[in-house]
Amino acid sequence: MAASPGQVRLEQRLRVKIGEAKNLVLRNHGSGGQRDVYCAISLDQEEIFRSATAEKTLDMSVFFGEEFQFDIPREFRFLSFYLYERDRPMKTDKIMGKVSIKKEHLHKYHGRDQWFPITPVDADSEVQGKVHVEVRPLQVRHLNDCCQHMVEVKILECSDLAIINGSCDPLASVTMIYTNKKQETKRTKAKKKTVSPHFDEAFMFEQSNQRGGSQDRENMYSLVEEVAGFQEVRVALWHDSPGVFGNVFLGEVKIPLSDMGLKKRDAWYFLQPRNSAGKNQRGDLGTLRLNIHYTSDNVFSSQSYDSLRNLILQSTGVEPITASVAWLLGEVVPQKHDVVQSLTRVFLHHGQVVPFVSAFARHEISKITDTNTIFRGNTLVSKCIDELMKLVGHHYLRSTLKPTLDLIFRERKPCEIDPTKLQPGESREANLCNLKEYINQILKPIINSALNCPPVMCQIFSELKELANTYFPNEREVRYSVISGFVFLRFFAPAILHPKLFDLTSEQIDPSTQRTLTLLSKIVQSVGNQVSSRQPHQSFRESYMREVFAHYITDKHVEGTRTFLEILSSIPNGSQKAHDTPVILKEGIMIKRAQGRKKFGIKNFKTRFFRLTTHSLTYSKTEGGQPLCDIPVENILAVERVQESSFKIKNMFQLVQEGRTLYIQAMNCVEEKEWMDLLTKVCQYNTHRLKQYHPGAYINSNWLCCKSPSEHAPGCSAVSNYLDCDLKVHIDSDREMERLKSLLVDNFAYLEELHNMCEKANLYGTSQEVSIGGVVMENPARTYQSLHSLMSSVHQLQQEHENHQLRLKHSVTYGSKQAPIGDDNYLLLASNIAKFKNSGGTGEVDNAVRKTSSSPC
Repeated sequence: MAASPGQVRLEQRLRVKIGEAKNLVLRNHGSGGQRDVYCAISLDQEEIFRSATAEKTLDMSVFFGEEFQFDIPREFRFLSFYLYERDRPMKTDKIMGKVSIKKEHLHKYHGRDQWFPITPVDADSEVQGKVHVEVRPLQVRHLNDCCQHMVEVKILECSDLAIINGSCDPLASVTMIYTNKKQETKRTKAKKKTVSPHFDEAFMFEQSNQRGGSQDRENMYSLVEEVAGFQEVRVALWHDSPGVFGNVFLGEVKIPLSDMGLKKRDAWYFLQPRNSAGKNQRGDLGTLRLNIHYTSDNVFSSQSYDSLRNLILQSTGVEPITASVAWLLGEVVPQKHDVVQSLTRVFLHHGQVVPFVSAFARHEISKITDTNTIFRGNTLVSKCIDELMKLVGHHYLRSTLKPTLDLIFRERKPCEIDPTKLQPGESREANLCNLKEYINQILKPIINSALNCPPVMCQIFSELKELANTYFPNEREVRYSVISGFVFLRFFAPAILHPKLFDLTSEQIDPSTQRTLTLLSKIVQSVGNQVSSRQPHQSFRESYMREVFAHYITDKHVEGTRTFLEILSSIPNGSQKAHDTPVILKEGIMIKRAQGRKKFGIKNFKTRFFRLTTHSLTYSKTEGGQPLCDIPVENILAVERVQESSFKIKNMFQLVQEGRTLYIQAMNCVEEKEWMDLLTKVCQYNTHRLKQYHPGAYINSNWLCCKSPSEHAPGCSAVSNYLDCDLKVHIDSDREMERLKSLLVDNFAYLEELHNMCEKANLYGTSQEVSIGGVVMENPARTYQSLHSLMSSVHQLQQEHENHQLRLKHSVTYGSKQAPIGDDNYLLLASNIAKFKNSGGTGEVDNAVRKTSSSPC
């Protein structure tokens, strides 16, 4: 959703690559050998993703090599990676250790490989959530001038407590520690099935002291002295478990009272682990290599980005193109992946991605002398085309490759043809036959898929072919190779090699099947190369691969590939073919509440396999099973979250239909957001969508939200205000602009250096190229204008952000629910604001822009 004028929204994104684990401890029984290990990614203690299991690995070392990327839909304190060993005989998973990183520390490791120590995991260290506590000193005078000093501790409520074995039945214990080491403990009643309990229970702790009646004034001062006898209050949260092992620790807070005086304390606190956590555990558990890329952006209203956005979109009309803002972004900012991703999305969102790619491709291809190197490097334009294909080609990949990949995963036929890698009992001839069968099954749908290619990809390929014809009119093969290098080498081949990365499967891929995918990926790459005058099979280093290509890639494949590329690039406006068949948008396991079609039907919760297409949402008992229910998208009136208090379950949302509501629980918060976003988009154009809905459920003959007894009562809350967006590709342009602005701020010193160099060249009338730090500026005067406008826009946006930080600091109180005591993020914000104020309220970006603002554009 876009931010309304005056509003700011927080958007968080995480990309992480799990590399390998080394120096893992031996098993308890000390045996060597092999074991099965996997890694789970968690936000706090909510598991989001799980890697494939590395099977039969050596005890001391495990390689994963998997990458995950997702938006983070909620606040969190810790990003954690848990290592598990799978015990096949016992059918249990044993936790080996974890890497846990505080949110505010993620920026330290941004974008680079880092080895992290693996630490022990025990119940005392696995805490999350916060508690609201009120502590109030009291003085009560009784007969005979006996003055009684007391402290009242009130446990009000908690939020986001940890779930233990699928449930949370919390209770709180309050321990008063006196200065004489005496301790006194009292407990609340347990609350059932909730991670956000409301206790509202108060406990009194007292000390007595006699004073004479003429000493009233002294009594007032002695209260401080007496209350000092109350040294500390400890509030601990527990999961009520009356079994053999007793209650499970959920976290605690310690509130010192020695300096409290007469003041009441009323605050939220983050729960902390016990001091004893991990002390009795093993020390060195090994290390885990991670590459973490975390971004957190405060996104403002769309109008705030108009100046910077216009500069970027106008890049395609700047001559030379190397003086444009988009080109400068690609050259100045070292975080190339972020720049490419955001630039491509912004141009695509505004319908200008084709002229953008065409202008930059023209510049690059005009500099080419060897046609074999066209777009083979990781230049800005080649990376942008890669990103574009990932954005718009997802459904195209699924419809083209997924049926064959599913067959390969299901059959698991061995295809190893390297004589040195054959397993005992395998026949090379049989494996060669299996590989030949899969080659035909993977190539045929690709060659026949031209009419299903997304229109914008066809437009790009058409532009590339025209550029090849313009600059290399006498080399006919270039018109094919300029396209095949993208569609085969950078699109189909990587998707075959890494199907999980392209969301083509969620299955764990065993080594034998992965080897099959590797061989097929090599073949597909070489098929893409065959359209040139070279002999592609000669490029294989391995003799067995040359043999396969020479004997099993026929003239029919060659002609089919040429025809495929001709069709892709011969439709100037792209394929306008309507999608008559439904396109699968998402599928996976979720838990649904029975809809109760019968009057007295049982409304229980069951696990089902859901599939969402452009036409409908279905669910079945198992993947591939007969659908038990089919809900056309035009029948979905609203998609909204459900109040957690309705079923005391997290990550639950509802599909409102005519006459009934389907309640669904996603596996985690990320899955919930993805399902809700897609469902909202697929039915957003329904003319009969609801404007009001019930955030609570209808249980026991009334709506829990508004208490209305009628099941058909109108909704009591307004539906969420979602933006209209493309069903196939949803792009948040404002968010991408904020990302680009942040990258420019991080590299503002380099921008200033370029600006000064161009200013000098412009002052002395130098029209020739200027080079600084490897960046060549063909037209210093035009580049100077672009840099000046760019820096002014960044300055304007940065000033808005600094004003927002000041407002945030003044509007949020430390100890509130938004910033509980123990919130390091809030303390970091306060520290940054203090530095900003002490510097005179400017900062490096403002100072640099102030220097340039005196110069005319």
